[in-house]
Amino acid sequence: MKKITIAFDGHSSCGKSTMAKTLAEKLGYLYVDTGAMYRAVTLYALRNGIMDGKSKTIDEAALQNVIGSIEITQKREDGKVRTYLNGECVETEIRQMEVSSCVSPIAALGFVRKQLVACQQQMGKDGGIVMDGRDIGTVVFPHAELKVFVTASAEVRAQRRLAELQAKGDTKLTLAEVQKNIEERDYIDSHREVTPLVQAPDALLLDNSNLTIEQQNEMVLEWARKAMQK
Repeated sequence: MKKITIAFDGHSSCGKSTMAKTLAEKLGYLYVDTGAMYRAVTLYALRNGIMDGKSKTIDEAALQNVIGSIEITQKREDGKVRTYLNGECVETEIRQMEVSSCVSPIAALGFVRKQLVACQQQMGKDGGIVMDGRDIGTVVFPHAELKVFVTASAEVRAQRRLAELQAKGDTKLTLAEVQKNIEERDYIDSHREVTPLVQAPDALLLDNSNLTIEQQNEMVLEWARKAMQK
């Protein structure tokens, strides 16, 4: 079978990264978590005083001056994909609520998206790749052989996200706080001027509000096999 490009887009906390990663493993494809790349830029901005975590204000000039020197890589280690920022593994840090609450404003900046999209396109130029994010099927790989748009209700996503955070030891957040963060990110992602989150016309919709992990994984695997046979 030919190697194809598979694009996953969708709302935050709908499990698309885990789904895309599982599919890549089953197909023997390269997996790229583009959301983690934007999170890494956000962490850099927070650490270096370029963004204020409370007010969400960004020194755009300062970020634009350094964006080209920020090195973000992803490596598969012990069966897991980990994100590195300038050589440091930041997989744990980029998943914290501090970064989650600030990533959408960073991702809305045109010069940030331009830099990372170019990097993503280089990664997938030869096919055999599964990539997830917000604009993979519309901007990064508009000609991808398979596009999947993943969503779920905000309530369900908040419950899943809270359980994930609690499993990592974060017991301070409430369900209401997590849901508010998710709804805010949905709004920013869908209304930003540069490449807003939209479902590509030829993308297959997957609402996993009431699906088990096994059901959704089987569904996308079947879609992938059909796309590879065309």
